[in-house]
Amino acid sequence: MPTSDLIVIGGGIVGLATAYKFQLRFPGSSVILLEKEPDLASHQTGRNSGVLHSGIYYKPGSLKAKNCREGKQAMEAFCRNEGVPYDICGKVIVALSDEELPRLQGIYERGQANGVRCEVIERGRLLELEPHVAGIRALHVPETGIVNYSMVCERLAARIKEAGGEIKLGTCARRFRSDGPRTIVETLSGDFAARQVVNCAGLYSDHVAALTGEKPPAKIIPFRGEYFELKLEAEHLVRNLIYPVPDPAFPFLGVHFTRMIAGGVECGPNAVLAFAREGYFKTTINPSELAESLTYPGFLRLAAKYWRMGAGEMWRSVSKGAFVRALSRLVPEIDASQLTPAPAGVRAQALLPDGSLVDDFLIETHGNVVNVLNAPSPAATSALTIGDSVVERLAAGRG
Repeated sequence: MPTSDLIVIGGGIVGLATAYKFQLRFPGSSVILLEKEPDLASHQTGRNSGVLHSGIYYKPGSLKAKNCREGKQAMEAFCRNEGVPYDICGKVIVALSDEELPRLQGIYERGQANGVRCEVIERGRLLELEPHVAGIRALHVPETGIVNYSMVCERLAARIKEAGGEIKLGTCARRFRSDGPRTIVETLSGDFAARQVVNCAGLYSDHVAALTGEKPPAKIIPFRGEYFELKLEAEHLVRNLIYPVPDPAFPFLGVHFTRMIAGGVECGPNAVLAFAREGYFKTTINPSELAESLTYPGFLRLAAKYWRMGAGEMWRSVSKGAFVRALSRLVPEIDASQLTPAPAGVRAQALLPDGSLVDDFLIETHGNVVNVLNAPSPAATSALTIGDSVVERLAAGRG
């Protein structure tokens, strides 16, 4: 039976960053990373929009705010050292009406509290940055950037292997058991033993935590984000990143425009309940997972609170015209003929039984297992500092 100092479950960017940081903290340590898919970064990481977030939205003092600010710097340094292309292109957050101006000011104040370089700009300056955008005022955040997180994962994997770590693809953790000071992880590919385990299973993080004996405080509810991409002839309508002022009555950002590091402009997403945890298509249904979501008290309370907005998201999911109307509020020249469908993503959102979304990163320790139970955006930006946080917990448990 292969035995190591650490087993990491999950080959997304947070799992890879954790293994990488563990090896840096404890040189010569043995690490095995288990990924159930045949490739790394197959889910949230590989379907990420590729934004290097500035940390402007997050509550000052929160794990999101702290990790995003420090994580962005660490990610940029890693990309420079590893030759991963990135671009600090900036973004604008656009107020479309007088009603949105106080919320725009509130975001600016959060940005200032978090140390984000940003400024409120009037329409003249906004049109210099984004000539085709609507809006009466905006917040310019010049330090926001874009990157290819799948390429970051490739580099992390290479460094893990160079340091002696192993990456086992197509290897799904199915059961855990204790064997003295070790934890045995059972898989169809054999059993693996380690002194410590980290659960970075993303969409299945709560299920894996339950297998370790922990009772997770929140359940993962999958929300599918559906996107379009601008056709080549329409790409000139968006120079960089264009975001709306978030609606405080709704827990998601709303549709926006993102220039991609490899070229092209992504438009979206909407946010609808996925009928499977890996439900990237409307037709993908996992009956047991769907029943798990629909019978969870937290989801029922969330749906009751936001049913009207949820209905709008569902309508945009089936109506391209409705989706285009939402996009055209920010860029009026957009029309349906300029859009082509793009791959969807699924967000693993931790939801409490009272119906509230877990708004911050959630990491808990259970014996010699560390469970990363909620790591939504900006987790990719923050991955290296999240890895540091997890390794600190592991270090404390090593005695």
